[in-house]
Amino acid sequence: MTLLTALSGQPASLTDSALGRHQRVYQQLYGETPDAAELAREYLEDQLAQVEQTDCDLPEAPEQLTAWVQQRCAAVAQAYADYLEQRQQGRPRRYFHNKAHALYVLQRVAPTKQVDGAWLYGLLRYWQDQRFDGLLTTYLEELGDGEAAQNHVVIYRKLLSDHDADSEAGLEDEHYLQGALQLALGLCAEEFLPEVIGYNLGYEQLPLHLLITAYELSELGIDPYYFTLHVTIDNASSGHACKAAQAVLGLLPLGEGRADFYRRVAAGYRLNDLGPGTTAVIQQFNLHDEVVAMLERKRTFGQHMHSDYCRFEGQTVNQWLAKPGQIGDFLNALQDKGWIKRNQDPAESRFWQLIEGAGAAMFGVFSAAEKQLLHDWIAADWASGQRVPPVRPGRGSRLARDHHRPADPDTQALADSLWNLPDEQQLNALIPWLSARRHSSPAGLYATRRFIQLRARLR
Repeated sequence: MTLLTALSGQPASLTDSALGRHQRVYQQLYGETPDAAELAREYLEDQLAQVEQTDCDLPEAPEQLTAWVQQRCAAVAQAYADYLEQRQQGRPRRYFHNKAHALYVLQRVAPTKQVDGAWLYGLLRYWQDQRFDGLLTTYLEELGDGEAAQNHVVIYRKLLSDHDADSEAGLEDEHYLQGALQLALGLCAEEFLPEVIGYNLGYEQLPLHLLITAYELSELGIDPYYFTLHVTIDNASSGHACKAAQAVLGLLPLGEGRADFYRRVAAGYRLNDLGPGTTAVIQQFNLHDEVVAMLERKRTFGQHMHSDYCRFEGQTVNQWLAKPGQIGDFLNALQDKGWIKRNQDPAESRFWQLIEGAGAAMFGVFSAAEKQLLHDWIAADWASGQRVPPVRPGRGSRLARDHHRPADPDTQALADSLWNLPDEQQLNALIPWLSARRHSSPAGLYATRRFIQLRARLR
């Protein structure tokens, strides 16, 4: 069972021992299984126990939150200015050694990005309560206000697809933790309201890594629009970071229970620290190890597909691929025989000539992302002198609005079901279509736009 399977609506069984706990929970919650709410509650309780004794940098008094947000934003802005000055002085990229490194990171944070905003889903039921306006605005903006070109999940999927990097191969169970948390919070908003708004407070702060990531992706020829979009909407002046602090203050009890509520807000805030963050994922990358791991995953598919014409150190290719653990030695053998010439233009390597180009003997065996991995490993020091033209951040213009496409049966069925309902009943009927699983579909985009229209009319 895979992430792609989950995205197609086929949930995994909790008894599937091939999956780790976080991935199983992720797929069950995403798949909206009948026991999803109970599973989400248990999962949240377990994760909150993990952060119960951890440190928290929130101010002691909630009234200090606005100033705290502004100070954090100012510190990030100064750190980014320092980074830009260092780059202008000739310092190398801080995060990504090469394009393969960047794609590696984009793939491993994908389970979280594929459910962007999901922690706020359960607050839609409070659409009549003005205290939730900032949080609902945040969620609806994550959904692009129903426009495919601005829907964060649609944008991220397209980013992966553009680089043929939409496979979950190589993902570990820990990469699903934050996504599972977000889905669980979205399903348990009523019971865990302080934790939801605390998590939102932490997640919506503008981090330094977002700014640096956008800058370096552009240098590597990867459209940074998903990341630049978050830079603008997460600002401390009027964006999601500001709204997050205002939500805490607006929902904080005035009398008894105030201290306990804020304590729970802090617990939800600390949930952001669980699992590997973006900078940790960046640091985990090892180019050689990833090449070996990628070829090891493909080994079983190719171990009987090669002729016996070529031998390397006395073994055929099929023999090299017959047993696990031989890939590293096989790559050394290819180098010793001159089929791979490290630190040179990959086009000079016979191995690369076999996999790149329409007439290549192994055309189609490797995805574009896998070929990028091999390319950067072969090129190594040679690639450091090559410059990739920077990419200007896009604006999603290549993503057509869903209502310009052929009629979608789910959209038509949803529209028909709303036909005779009063406005308020329509609005409540639309909420399930704004879930993590559905909102990026044509019907979900339609439902988001209709939800916004009805909410404005009824307020």
